[in-house]
Amino acid sequence: MEHTLERVGASKEAIQHHYDVSNDFYKLWLDENMLYSCAMWGDGDTLDQAQVRKMDYMIEQARAQNAERVLDIGCGWGAVLRRLVSAHGVRQAHGLTLSEAQAAYGRQHALPGIDTRVEDWKDFAPEQPYDAIISIGAFEHFARLDFSDAEKVAAYRQFFQASRQWLKPGGYMSLQTFAYGSTVPLDVARGKESTQFLAQQIFPETDPPRLANVAEAIEGYYHLEQVRNDGLDYARTCRIWLERLRARRDEAVAIVGEETVKYYERYLQYSYLGFQNRNLALYRFTLKRVDGPLSAR
Repeated sequence: MEHTLERVGASKEAIQHHYDVSNDFYKLWLDENMLYSCAMWGDGDTLDQAQVRKMDYMIEQARAQNAERVLDIGCGWGAVLRRLVSAHGVRQAHGLTLSEAQAAYGRQHALPGIDTRVEDWKDFAPEQPYDAIISIGAFEHFARLDFSDAEKVAAYRQFFQASRQWLKPGGYMSLQTFAYGSTVPLDVARGKESTQFLAQQIFPETDPPRLANVAEAIEGYYHLEQVRNDGLDYARTCRIWLERLRARRDEAVAIVGEETVKYYERYLQYSYLGFQNRNLALYRFTLKRVDGPLSAR
């Protein structure tokens, strides 16, 4: 079955199913900057410190320091946008999200130079190219569970083709995504109880990539400058999120109800085990735009 562009990745409704649960709920167990993606842990780091370390790493990998214009695809509650303008000298930081709740929070806490839009990357058409692009925790939503490997690669190639056009020549993109690991065949991983639960109850219309999918999809659009697998960082992040949620469980139930809290406890436990056992991976890519005319693939 051939999937059209409109069918690429999770819909706005699917994203809002998860990310619009309640800003107050997420505040209970995320860090002070409201980052809902894998932290980067150093010795003795608190969650807050590890999340700032991650932001700075991704900003540096995108060569975004002191840039005129930077785009954050999947900007969440706006932490990276605020970090760009407050600590890295960026003059214009633009963010895309499909979550109305995240956008409202981001605008409420925005700094001068920040613009947050509720817009799908497929519909995005910037007036000017960007010096750098950052995308953290969005890429895993760009393909669906019923896609074949070929369909997933085609969907990812559409993203890389579009994002390359938004970058100035010589520009970089830093991209972070969780992914299937290499320990279990894909059909087995997709059939696991944990995978089915996450796809049905937590992240509908979402299926993460494999490393090979990304490597194939960037061909002709980006040079792969560097890749890290920091899956154990995500295991630690999920474990600490779960501990923080359980520590404020009564407050969480008062906000979103018992059933939702149980779903999140189960999801964070599954995720912790998946990353700890290396059945899941967390990739951080440093990509440089391919300049000049593109050759036929």
